[in-house]
Amino acid sequence: MRSKVTSARRWVVKIGSALLTADGKGLDRAAMGVWVEQMVALHQAGVELVLVSSGAVAAGMSRLGWSTRPSAMHELQAAAAIGQMGLVQAWESSFGQHGRHTAQILLTHDDLSDRKRYLNARSTLRTLVGLGVVPVINENDTVVTDEIRFGDNDTLAALVANLVEADLLVILTDRDGMFDADPRKHPDAHLISEARADDPSLDAVAGGTGGALGRGGMQTKLRAARLAARSGAHTLIVGGRIERVLDRLKAGERIGTLLSPERGMVAARKQWLAGHLQTRGSLTLDAGAVQALLEGHKSLLPVGVKAVQGGFRRGEMVVCLAPDGREVARGLSNYSAVEAQKIIGLPSDAIDRALGYMAEPELVHRDNLVLV
Repeated sequence: MRSKVTSARRWVVKIGSALLTADGKGLDRAAMGVWVEQMVALHQAGVELVLVSSGAVAAGMSRLGWSTRPSAMHELQAAAAIGQMGLVQAWESSFGQHGRHTAQILLTHDDLSDRKRYLNARSTLRTLVGLGVVPVINENDTVVTDEIRFGDNDTLAALVANLVEADLLVILTDRDGMFDADPRKHPDAHLISEARADDPSLDAVAGGTGGALGRGGMQTKLRAARLAARSGAHTLIVGGRIERVLDRLKAGERIGTLLSPERGMVAARKQWLAGHLQTRGSLTLDAGAVQALLEGHKSLLPVGVKAVQGGFRRGEMVVCLAPDGREVARGLSNYSAVEAQKIIGLPSDAIDRALGYMAEPELVHRDNLVLV
């Protein structure tokens, strides 16, 4: 099973607040530098990388001299605003020493539940990854309320793994992994090396809450693994203070806890697309487009569409119909119904002329399309 780690080509790495701030003492730039060195090595080995970084609130607390996480929302938001400045500067500086560019992206859970914003975020992240840039993602704590109170970056990291179709989600934490009992209370507790993410027995051993700096505990990490599994990603929960932890994971060493999805990536994502979204309209295709979808497993291009029905928005689910009205596929549209009406029958290089811009060359990308 560890071969799934060594062969993974796209990683999402999440680093928690306690690790980044040396348990509240301020940003641990030395530790950040060690992780960056390892992430750069992953990049050089051909791994595409997205970093989800906690630490804005904790870094802000340190700058303000606060030792206890405040409960007042305006104080949390202020700490996040102050801490985010130093956090992103530290990552940029550390990656820059290795000649690597970073990009800051602040997201909320709402950004990933709204279909239009989901596709916008996905397109941006795909572009950045393709350019060899490391996206540094954090939750937009400064403007969001319930995410600070109830959310956590473990969950955000899992949603990002879904978003970018990652092979592997690595959650670096202050524990060495999941144990069959709380090692703080049971010294003889054993590390769970591998398990299925949906194994119900894991719930009993994932009790406990987060520390004073973060909001998540092992329960949130298990939930994140189950969310990541929806798109077929494996999740590794592992100690961030383990020496050369990312290098050792890449080499296949059996450290941490590997939680595996029930289904492979393609099957899991297709099931998610087919089962969790309502259709908002339909596209009638010509025979050539139907053949390209069914036999060639291609994306749906505007040139193969003959008619548009419904009032769907960008990012909403549409049904793809054969000339005889038979449903052949469904997927997320890269354009609204109004935009689609203007570009159907046109080659992709004519989209910009028809609309004045081009969001994507495909009307429905094959990664967002499921055959029925």
